[in-house]
Amino acid sequence: MTDRQRRTPLYTSTQALARGLWRLIGGSIEIAGMENVPAYGPVLIISNHQSLLDPILTQAVLRRPVHAMAKSTQFTVPGVGWLMRHLCVFPVRRFQIDPQATRHALRLLEQGEAVIVYIEGERSWNRQLQAPRPGTARLALRTAAPTVLCAISGTYDAWPRWDRRPRRARVSIRFTPPLELPTVRGRANRDLARPTAHRIMEGLTRALGQPAP
Repeated sequence: MTDRQRRTPLYTSTQALARGLWRLIGGSIEIAGMENVPAYGPVLIISNHQSLLDPILTQAVLRRPVHAMAKSTQFTVPGVGWLMRHLCVFPVRRFQIDPQATRHALRLLEQGEAVIVYIEGERSWNRQLQAPRPGTARLALRTAAPTVLCAISGTYDAWPRWDRRPRRARVSIRFTPPLELPTVRGRANRDLARPTAHRIMEGLTRALGQPAP
């Protein structure tokens, strides 16, 4: 199924609702590098993770549908799982190897879709970048799709993980030019995962202006 087919009325109306609600509470979004995200065809977007707002605002501003990983426990909440699936979100088991989620992401990329993954695996506790999860680097090395970094800042100030509701803040979403990565599997994939993860974190560090974790 193509991007055009997946851009359902529910998805587009949710995008508009998210943008409208963010403006209503007084928030602003600065977007840079949108030209680095292909309009069509496969793309893997790797992002840092500061807040629950990250996937909401990222999906709201991108001009094409993007499939996002989210922790599997969220899909057990009545009604929430149905809504997330219809908004191009799929489950992943956190803090462990999840071959099913990896296969699903690869299938989406093979079908020409956009997929976003949060390399830290959870929201930041202190605004700073956390250690990367090597599975994200291995995914980037397995796909031939372009890999674009997404550096998000300001969402931690808007909605840190211990707050019940978001507040006004200035958010920046910056997309970098695609990384040049080899496509490898098997032993080579495992061997290159750690240095590739380090390279991804360096790219996010430069885009955010933060110290490396």
